[in-house]
Amino acid sequence: MTRKIPIICTLTDPELQERRSGILARIGDHLSGRDELENGFSFSFPADDAVLRELVEVINLERKCCPFLDFKLKIEAGNDLVSLELTGREGAKETIGNLFDWK
Repeated sequence: MTRKIPIICTLTDPELQERRSGILARIGDHLSGRDELENGFSFSFPADDAVLRELVEVINLERKCCPFLDFKLKIEAGNDLVSLELTGREGAKETIGNLFDWK
């Protein structure tokens, strides 16, 4: 049986602001596209080494403070973009959109 994890970020306001102005802003500068999904969003980025390293770091950090998130990092052969899908159970989409304000 899967337990329902609360849809909340455990970072304090100062920690969240630091995260947003740090790694989330850096990776957001590379955003190539944003697609809305039924239960979250898919973000596209250039598939270069530096961006991939930062995406993995984002996943590692965010899985700790937002355990309700599901992550899917997708790299397709022959595609110069990588996608990061951030999804969650019903009700998570709005929180994902607010936390990851990449546009």
